[in-house]
Amino acid sequence: MNYFELFGLKEAPVADKTELARKYFELQKKFHPDFYTNEIETEQENATLQSAEINKAFNIFRNPDKTIEYFLQLRGIIKTEEKYNLPPDFLMEMMELNESFEDNNIADIQNNIAAFEKKLYDAVKPVLDSETALQNDDSLQQLKAYFYKKKYLKRILERLDD
Repeated sequence: MNYFELFGLKEAPVADKTELARKYFELQKKFHPDFYTNEIETEQENATLQSAEINKAFNIFRNPDKTIEYFLQLRGIIKTEEKYNLPPDFLMEMMELNESFEDNNIADIQNNIAAFEKKLYDAVKPVLDSETALQNDDSLQQLKAYFYKKKYLKRILERLDD
């Protein structure tokens, strides 16, 4: 099932939050299992399955990183559990960032990571904002690199919480 089609959204790495919420409530009014309590068992099961898919899609589209991941998976650009090789210059920056942990408190480290995330986002924003760029393989590869770099940064933040 294509979640963009389910929600009537254009296939894009960014979901329109207003349209998403409107469509979610519209779909739940139509398929929520509570509206099928007087139906035959197969209709109840279908409504439960459909409602679960709607919830799963909604959770993907609410999270910008998951939306990008889903978009790239649909395009065959990334695969589940793919081993992506991050560029050496990025890894050097991450090594420097990790070394700075010794000299800074958690708030400073989080601010440094947030600044780095913003730098990554600013570099990919033209791709996210352009429908024509999303037809270009180089742009899709740039979006893929952004996704994996952001995922790497997220792991660093999770490690800080330990």
